[in-house]
Amino acid sequence: MDLISVAAVAENGVIGDENDDVPWDLPEDVEQYRERVADYPVILGRRTYEMYENPPGSAQIVLSRTERDWDRETAHHAGGVEDAVDLVASLGTDRAYVVGGGGIYDLFQPHLTGMALTRVPGEYEGATYYPDWDEAEWELIDTEAYDGFTVERWERKRDPR
Repeated sequence: MDLISVAAVAENGVIGDENDDVPWDLPEDVEQYRERVADYPVILGRRTYEMYENPPGSAQIVLSRTERDWDRETAHHAGGVEDAVDLVASLGTDRAYVVGGGGIYDLFQPHLTGMALTRVPGEYEGATYYPDWDEAEWELIDTEAYDGFTVERWERKRDPR
């Protein structure tokens, strides 16, 4: 199964401010992000899910310590990584996108097979950061330039054994 994180990351690693908002305005990035994840389930934390009026993805797998009933048929509760992966498989797909927040990115980083990272120029004040990762374990597959940002696609290197 492919687990791919999608995040917009400033040069200093910031992905969100103290209000859990993105501290920049890049409508074209939001558009490409929504198009990328539209046909696949997304995995996200409860607070991130609750921020969306219209959540992305074909289904939302919401990680929370407490099981809840969500206000959408497409939303499902997961208690952890294994539970989320099982839910993705039960939806009949072999790909899901991890879309935040910060704690969810941290939790899934060791399990990711790919990353689609929007590189936002500049440094921003923030309270939430994308997790550190060892670039030696990853291969940059593609870089796409947009007006005001770039999107990098990374794949985890396969173990040659």
